Amino acid sequence: MAQGSARSGSRLVFGVQVRSPHIFSQRLREWVAIESDSVQPVPRLRQELFRMMALAAEELRGLGASVSLVGSGSQQLPDGQTLPIPPIILAELGDEPEKPTVCFYGHLDVQPAAQANGWLTDPYTLTEVDGKLYGRGATDNKGPVLAWMNAVGTFRALEEDLPVNIKFILEGMEEAGSVALKELVAREKDGFFSSVDCIVISDNLWVSQRRPALIYGTRGNSYFMVEVRCRDQDFHSGTFGGILHEPMADLVALLGSLTDSSGRILIPGIYDHVAPVTEEERDMYSAIELDLEEYRNSSQVKTFLFDTKEEILMHLWRYPSLSIHGIEGAFDEPGTKTVIPGRVTGKFSIRLVPHMNLSVVEKQVKQHLQYIFAQRNSSNQMAVSMVLGLHPWIANIKDPQYLAAERAIKTVFGTEPDMIRDGSTIPIAKTFQDIIQKSVVMLPLGAVDDGEHSQNEKINRRNYIEGSKLVAAFFLEMVQLQEVAGTSP
Repeated sequence: MAQGSARSGSRLVFGVQVRSPHIFSQRLREWVAIESDSVQPVPRLRQELFRMMALAAEELRGLGASVSLVGSGSQQLPDGQTLPIPPIILAELGDEPEKPTVCFYGHLDVQPAAQANGWLTDPYTLTEVDGKLYGRGATDNKGPVLAWMNAVGTFRALEEDLPVNIKFILEGMEEAGSVALKELVAREKDGFFSSVDCIVISDNLWVSQRRPALIYGTRGNSYFMVEVRCRDQDFHSGTFGGILHEPMADLVALLGSLTDSSGRILIPGIYDHVAPVTEEERDMYSAIELDLEEYRNSSQVKTFLFDTKEEILMHLWRYPSLSIHGIEGAFDEPGTKTVIPGRVTGKFSIRLVPHMNLSVVEKQVKQHLQYIFAQRNSSNQMAVSMVLGLHPWIANIKDPQYLAAERAIKTVFGTEPDMIRDGSTIPIAKTFQDIIQKSVVMLPLGAVDDGEHSQNEKINRRNYIEGSKLVAAFFLEMVQLQEVAGTSP
């Protein structure tokens, strides 16, 4: 099979289809069975994480990769407990200077899951129903990680040289904030990453159930806590109700001042640095495939705030949004309890978009809440803090790596991809872009209804198998683009 030819790419794709779908599913079953939950700080689960990293390292070595398990030390928890951090995998296949070098980032940890919490099946037993593979981590992110390994394995099975050099960086703490990853990336900038041409992340979803997508931007996130305190003890509402400024009433007023009924953020100046929409951008949103009725039904939402596809997508991806997440210290259990909380803490976050500055947003939020609180003439104390600040990320879709991915999608799926953003935050993309200063491509494999982080998470068999082919086709397209660039005057 000649490297880079369209015909050889088709043979490879059909080779994947004929040879290995059962093996691919079996590998995913073995991976899903490991309860690699990084969120709950439990020694047993940390042992599972170490087992997961060891299994992935063994799989990579079986593909012929040189593998390093880089120790990351330990994690000190607020309760004084210390837990070991699972190692980060750095793996390499090929070191030929004339070939492009692609680096894939993925994670092998998962969110907590239990069948008692609403799963229809055991979340750690991969179960196929109507072409859907259910299990925790199936789409986030074990399935996509395996799709990359499947692509490499297919070239090996067909006794073909890999058309590109491939590097893997796999972590086990993404769901817990990617502990120790940023430091490793900075340390390896001139080592492991020195020869990398681009970094690819497959940790997102399409916006459709059928049409593939490429993602070129994510929102950032600033997470705030606002505490209102009268005293540390709660009050009896019969004894104190009506004679004091209740912290809960103050807090509800503060939280209620953040947005209006249409979802618009009411903090003065918050939209000042949001980039205006260009005509080219409007055309891209119009071309995206989104069935609003299907989207409403799958989301189980009766009515969205906006009526058109373009308005909905823009407010998901390219405008900031503010969400209220909860109140700490309030009575939230079943039954009745006539208590006035003495101290309550509201939690909310703002999803940020390009050109918004974290420190400016922090200042705007604090000034707004201080103004609202002052208007209430309350004797309580208020404190506001930003506890998390993550930058938005955006890529240049004219980078050759995006063109290679677009062509690969057309080869495997027979359609142009949706060019989309993601409303969530993937901090590692910005980290790679800023520290390594190489192009980052987001090549999602999962469908919009995969339910990452939710009950009954799944990946469609079609997405998993065709996704493995897509990765292989992407390798070939990277070579073609390099050959074209090499012959250009």
